[in-house]
Amino acid sequence: MAKGPSKHRPVFHLLVLGSGFVAGGLMAQVARKFLPSGAVKEFLTTGVQPSVGPLPIDLIILKFAVGPIALDVSLLSLVGVLVAYLIARSLF
Repeated sequence: MAKGPSKHRPVFHLLVLGSGFVAGGLMAQVARKFLPSGAVKEFLTTGVQPSVGPLPIDLIILKFAVGPIALDVSLLSLVGVLVAYLIARSLF
């Protein structure tokens, strides 16, 4: 059986991506709290925050709003995704 990324299902890739963003976000929050002010802290923790919402949904008998939903992408969150990918690749 051929070894490669095609044998994994999309759910596996989404789990690796999600766990990487969570781990990277945790590293970014720790860096924001404990690193002293300076260029290194700014470089590692400055991120882009795309957001969507609020999105109103009206289903005649049920009306609600979803959002806003935002994603905070920093250098440390991308490092977390890379580490999660490398760990998943070595395990499977």
